[in-house]
Amino acid sequence: MGKIEIKNKRARFEFEFLDDYTAGIVLTGTEIKSIRTGKGSIMEAYCVLQDGECFIRNMFIPEYDNGSYFNHNPRRDRKLLLKKIELKKLEKKLKDKGLTIVASKLFISSKNLAKINIHLAKGKKLHDKREDLKTKDVKRDLDRVMKKYK
Repeated sequence: MGKIEIKNKRARFEFEFLDDYTAGIVLTGTEIKSIRTGKGSIMEAYCVLQDGECFIRNMFIPEYDNGSYFNHNPRRDRKLLLKKIELKKLEKKLKDKGLTIVASKLFISSKNLAKINIHLAKGKKLHDKREDLKTKDVKRDLDRVMKKYK
């Protein structure tokens, strides 16, 4: 069985990451089976804090093919498992204007549990995105030159 990682590739381009956390997810049986087949998307996913708990919204996990009437709702809110200290820290920092919690990677841990990397993030402006593209191009050009002379 291969390593399962579902990534949000646009997150690093759209946001500047300030803090990062690894959280567990409360899932039903058909959801974890669907994730283990490598299906799912966290491209539109974001996190909210409600009543001292963290939930991830808009994460898409398709219905399990072999599931019967026990199948789940593909876009339901799912609870994230974080420590109380981390939740309080996030709640305090979210009061700042322009900060949000973004999911970057969903993976299966070594203990066969579904985990998700979330980040406290600040949205990038257009000029920040251009700067990132420029540095990426320069790095690519340098790598080509270095490969040529090796």
